[in-house]
Amino acid sequence: MSTAAVISEVGKVLIASANARWREQLLMGLEDSSGRVYEASGGADALSQLEQGEWQMLYLDRRVPDLDAEELISLVRARFPRIEVVLLDSGATASARFGDPAQPGGWQTRERSIFGIDRVPANRMCDPLPGMVGQSPAMQEVYHMVRVIAPRATTVLILGASGTGKELVSRAVHQLSPRQTRPLVVVNCAAIPETLLESELFGFSRGAFTGAAQSYGGRIQAASGGTLFLDEVGDLPASLQAKLLRFLEQKEVQRLGSSETLRVDARVVAATNADLMQKVDAGTFREDLYFRLAAFPVTLPNLTDHLEDLPALVDHFLERLAADGRNPKCSLNPAALQRLESHPWRGNVRELQHVIERAAILAGDGEVIFPEHLRLPKRSGVHFSSDFEVTSGSAAAD
Repeated sequence: MSTAAVISEVGKVLIASANARWREQLLMGLEDSSGRVYEASGGADALSQLEQGEWQMLYLDRRVPDLDAEELISLVRARFPRIEVVLLDSGATASARFGDPAQPGGWQTRERSIFGIDRVPANRMCDPLPGMVGQSPAMQEVYHMVRVIAPRATTVLILGASGTGKELVSRAVHQLSPRQTRPLVVVNCAAIPETLLESELFGFSRGAFTGAAQSYGGRIQAASGGTLFLDEVGDLPASLQAKLLRFLEQKEVQRLGSSETLRVDARVVAATNADLMQKVDAGTFREDLYFRLAAFPVTLPNLTDHLEDLPALVDHFLERLAADGRNPKCSLNPAALQRLESHPWRGNVRELQHVIERAAILAGDGEVIFPEHLRLPKRSGVHFSSDFEVTSGSAAAD
């Protein structure tokens, strides 16, 4: 019985390594199962492929360049618990082949001696990111993803609906990186008028336009050595997308009114609540820019996808109100918690924060928040009205 036959029984297999020759050698050992064996050139590529379809085994090169192998394994364990992970070393002998599984110990033992397999660590809980609360599986995935990518210079794209905590994640990427002592420069692409955004990002030379009495370096240059956070990047005007792409590819900026290019070492973290691929299809966002920004995407869940974190979030907001001296420390009545758990939370965690602050104010000097203290938006069809629904003593459905 050949190794390929064993793999065929297992199912789809993914080999992840930047070493093309090493991947080819493993493929040769599984040549009878080539239709079931696929390749990934790195850790991010492997994660992307694992998202699509059913997989049974991942062969991971410990020398994968874009992610830490052990952190990647932890992430795979959390997201794809049924996948068997085998950690190999591409630096082992180039002529290695699989052994005969019919022999004592089987081909896995043979792999261990030839390729230098290490023990794959069991999945472990990750501490929340700075400023974030929750231990649900959905949030654990976010923590793992951020801790995997933060130490590297890879561009990160944070995806998620409004109020899910995209700016908190961007700050965590910066704080957990080697750039933490350097600037974190935040640019909201939707808040700055298009006529000013180019000069704000790229700077300008003296005399570049009326009123330019002196040169200005721009926010990209201000982030040199640190991190540039582009919030609402989906709203970046088409006229600036090519310039941003050039910066991402060449790490060079050109100020308005100047022919000189400047090298800037700034890591880019971008965020959006928009469907960028939909914008690409509509022709309003460059496809090549999208793929540059999405080198490593991190998707934040809606609050309704991790409601088990809601009690911890409520306690966190109440403690902050008390610590700031804005309100005495309150607790939440069980019926009020039930009321919160039944709410659709279109505004996600940000909406919850505002609801809790209002409730604490309405509770006055009381130590307990009851359902009648909650002010939740009424729903009109699929939309919210501008009115608030007041609940009497018992919890009620929206």
